[in-house]
Order: sequence, then structure tokens, then C-alpha cells
Amino acid sequence: MGIQVYKPTSAGRRNSSVSDCADLTHGKKNRPEKSLLVRIRKTGGRNFQGKITTRHKGGGARRMYRLIDFKRTKDGIVATVASVEYDPNRTARIALLHYADGEKRYIIAAEGMKAGDKVESGPGIEPKIGNCMPMSEIPAGTVVHNVEMIPGHGAQLCRSAGTYATMNAREAGWAQITLPSGEVRRVSSKCRAVIGIASNIEHIKVRWGKAGRTRHRGIRPTTRGSAMNPVSHAMGGGEGRRSGGRDPMSPNGKLAKGGRTRSRRKNSAKAIIRRRKSVRYGQLK
Repeated sequence: MGIQVYKPTSAGRRNSSVSDCADLTHGKKNRPEKSLLVRIRKTGGRNFQGKITTRHKGGGARRMYRLIDFKRTKDGIVATVASVEYDPNRTARIALLHYADGEKRYIIAAEGMKAGDKVESGPGIEPKIGNCMPMSEIPAGTVVHNVEMIPGHGAQLCRSAGTYATMNAREAGWAQITLPSGEVRRVSSKCRAVIGIASNIEHIKVRWGKAGRTRHRGIRPTTRGSAMNPVSHAMGGGEGRRSGGRDPMSPNGKLAKGGRTRSRRKNSAKAIIRRRKSVRYGQLK
């Protein structure tokens, strides 16, 4: 995969780039499997009461959702990678698998995966790229993605483009992994993970170039908190242009850089061995 830079034929084209789609099987002609497509309804960031719970969402291009197999439960059946495709709903590429019994499924493609590769899942298989296996059988030092947090619940960690966790060690039915944030966490050895790095690692280098491309993705404009009134934002108000007079924070007053973002009483907090480093205030406590 590479990045294609546009010629500066206009202000919007200048300093903008796009993926060259060289890692896709059919290039820029997207050919999804129709049996694995479902319609999704946009929420605009609103809940069932019609209240905005997630700001800056709305509009965007119409898209179909690809059903992704995050559990990889077809053990002992070899699958052939039919194609590597673009998915508008995520940053990583997806791979269409044709199983030996005739079933078709989508998975998150691993970096380097291409059409014709053979992959499988379950215990007792070779730890090669694209294979899904329990953490109890993955060698120490191996990089993995699509990591489960609870056995059988499906992958929840390291699913976006270019992300991976490192398998550190195992002890008493637990596996210790290092996440992209630097957090060291333990998960059950029965949890499954896929060998390799999530595909499309250069996605972070794409420059959108103009506001319109961001609107096509369903992201609405963001207004600075310091430009608002005090009633609308914790950093609002002041005579003239002011920085807010306080540390950056969210509309409800939570610190935006280094502030606590998760509850200490959360059940999974006990699985954290070493917390990630915060942006500004040192290690989170």
C-alpha cells in the first residue's frame, strides 16, 4: 500500500492525499459479497430519545455494513482468501474468506495478506499471519491483533488500521499483552487473537486536504470551546480572544489532556498491570 499525493490543481487538492489501493485485489473497483451486506441507519450521534450523545456526527456518504467475523469459530476448516477489499466502515482492510465447506465470511485483513492465502483458526495450528488461535498457544514476543477480552465474545482490541499488541508472557491461565497505548494488560489464555498487524498501516499518513472530504465521512465541524459562551462550554466566555484561562477540558468539565477517562471501579480495571502514560500529567492514577 502507498499514498498518492494529488497535484495542487485547486486549494482543496493542495496538500491532500489518498490511498493508492495497491493492496486491494480489485484495485479501486470495490466488489463486496452481497450475502454479507446489511443496511445501516445513521443516527447523527443521537440516542433513542433524540438527544445528541456524540457530538460532531451527521451526514456523510451512504454506505452498506459488511458483516465481520470477529469470533473466528470455524475451527479445523481451512479457508482461502478470495479477495482483500475496502471497507467504508473501518480504517483497516477486510478479507473475504471462502471456507472448504462453502461458507463465506469477512475478517479484518492482516498486513501482507493477499488473495490465494490459506488461513485457519482454532488450537493446534501454525502461528502464521492471518491464523486465529488461543493466547495459550501463541509464542511470546509475537505481534497480534483482533484480541478478545473475554473468551468467546469476539475481538475487541487492536482492530483499527496498523494496530497490534505484543504477547509478553503467560502465567496461571492468564496472558500478558502490551497494547498500542503502552498499557500492559492481562487477558485469559482462552481468549483468541489473530497473528500479525492489522492491515492498511499507512492510513494515518493520509491528508484529507479539505473540509468536504471529512463531511463525506460523516464528521461535522467542531467549534472551539473558548469561542463559546460560558453557558455552553467550560472554557467559554471572557472579554476578547482568550485561551480560556484554564487547562483544556470537555464541555462537561473533564480534563481533555491527561484527565481520567475511565472509572476505577470498572470490572476490567483489575486486569490492568501497568496503565498507559497520559499526554500531559504523567502516568494516570
